[in-house]
Amino acid sequence: MTIYFDHNATTPLHPDVFEAMRPWLTERHGNASSLHRAGREARAAIDTARGQVADCVNAHPSQVIFTAGGTEADNMALKGVAAMRAPGRMLISPIEHPAITDAAGALERDGWRIDRVAVDSQGRVDLADLQRQLEVGDVALVSIMVANNETGVLQDLPAIARAVRAAGAWLHTDAVQAMGKLDFDFAASGAHCASLSSHKIQGPKGVGALIVDKHMDMAPLVHGGGHEQGLRSGSYNVAGIVGFGAAAARLLNQRDAEIRHMRDLREQLEIGLDAMPGITRFSAEAERLPNTSQFAVAGYDGEGLLMLLDREDIAVSSGSACAAGTGEPSPVLLAMGIAPDVAQGAIRVSLGPQNTLEEIQQFLLALGRLSDGGGAMPGRISASVLG
Repeated sequence: MTIYFDHNATTPLHPDVFEAMRPWLTERHGNASSLHRAGREARAAIDTARGQVADCVNAHPSQVIFTAGGTEADNMALKGVAAMRAPGRMLISPIEHPAITDAAGALERDGWRIDRVAVDSQGRVDLADLQRQLEVGDVALVSIMVANNETGVLQDLPAIARAVRAAGAWLHTDAVQAMGKLDFDFAASGAHCASLSSHKIQGPKGVGALIVDKHMDMAPLVHGGGHEQGLRSGSYNVAGIVGFGAAAARLLNQRDAEIRHMRDLREQLEIGLDAMPGITRFSAEAERLPNTSQFAVAGYDGEGLLMLLDREDIAVSSGSACAAGTGEPSPVLLAMGIAPDVAQGAIRVSLGPQNTLEEIQQFLLALGRLSDGGGAMPGRISASVLG
């Protein structure tokens, strides 16, 4: 059976979530915009899910705008703000998900100026550089993620929010990786809007949300029937939204225990990695998601090592799933000042609540065997390292 260590890419659908969705995939098929009983029942199920998602991130249900996923939510934030005004400036960090960097690139072609806020060698946003860039003026929106999907590094979002709000700009944050691995509190974050994704919290793919401060001026990306307060038209994915709500409700009850479990496993993983020669761990000095560890193995290409581990029935990542297969070093690691040849060897392990200590031990043994065979990292992992 495959050892699955790629939860930052996607998570398995939880059985309880599937059961909540089942009726809406089979016998309950009303359109939530219809006035008959079947439609009203679907609308009620969506309203329940909206409240469940809001409760999970400490937002008001009216702030939850359902989307087709985190990518759409990111695009809605940037392009929705841009559509309400003449082109000016936006600030993003160089470690954002492609959903942000590519959306920003599209706006750049439309006349917007996109400036990057510097990060340090650990992947943390340079608050002094952010302040300097805000003081230049004409900043409509700043987009900085809560937690990086590759390194797991957390940003000081309240401090970022204070600076952005003082400058009179809007703050968007990609909280896709934070939900489920942190106690992400939208109200306390200081952000004006935040992107979420169901499939990162053991919910279904194809559904997400943008949490929006009611004072924000934002235009829709999709026009039509005026769904979601006019911000996201289209017939509701009732089963997906119900699944997102069920996943959020389950998470709210289990989050603290699951976070402790994942942090304990990561600690054991990194004890083993640190005992192996030839390993470079990234962002080791920064506060990170409790489930994420990114490292490079001397002498190995990251994607090549990924495929060798895949033959051992171990699923890991070499970076962001949305940028996989490019053959290029991670832009996130390059922005942190990591040498390209080192960044090229990056492997990411992202753990989930179902993972076990035995799986960590099996992974470390497999990595040791591969290193012996490749000659890049001499020596096997000792039993003492594995506990």
